[in-house]
Amino acid sequence: MKLDRRTVLAGTAAAFAAPVLSALPARADARRQSLVDSCLESARKVLDGKDFPDAARNMTNAKGVLIVPELVQGGFIFGAAGGRGTLLARTGSRDWSPPAFYGMGSGSVGLQIGAKVSEMLFIIRTDKGLDAILNHKFKFGAEGGVTLVAVGIGLEGASTSAMGADIVAFGNSAGLFAGVSLEGSYLDADNDWNALYYGPGATARAIVLDRRFSNPGAEPIRQYFAKW
Repeated sequence: MKLDRRTVLAGTAAAFAAPVLSALPARADARRQSLVDSCLESARKVLDGKDFPDAARNMTNAKGVLIVPELVQGGFIFGAAGGRGTLLARTGSRDWSPPAFYGMGSGSVGLQIGAKVSEMLFIIRTDKGLDAILNHKFKFGAEGGVTLVAVGIGLEGASTSAMGADIVAFGNSAGLFAGVSLEGSYLDADNDWNALYYGPGATARAIVLDRRFSNPGAEPIRQYFAKW
């Protein structure tokens, strides 16, 4: 049987395209999985280390935790910050949700010198604090009734003795940076990343409160927080 030349070429092109297309979801999943793994590493560093003894104590009754492994801040006169992280919520005794993806960012004008990379861990101590982050774009310093205490190198000086705080932030920073502040920074759910990691329709609330989605890659970080 004589084959049409166009048919042969089309079949050959499809054969080459199929492996490429099938590899795309794997690469996308790897990128998000890398962030989940980095969040686990950062959480261990803060909660199991000796630098922040108050951190583990605040986990006992925590409603949730948000980890940003790399918050990059830098510039001269004009400063900006950005990073990605994950939010987990306690859904029962020693039972934690899968992580939902969040973005953190800010912009500021003022005296800023050098560059800084910070590991941030936010311990959410009240339902009010958790709801504020889940319900809308959360802006530090602008959320009425939500109290934030920041502790760590390069952060605004404060003490975890403020037991009424809704959210306690612990920061481990490297690099020189003048004028660092969480004021004006924001947290916002990254539902594009949530859908890519968990599937269509995955939102932060559906992941951490409704528990409608799961991913085997999220089990190690869930199991780590299960000790609280």
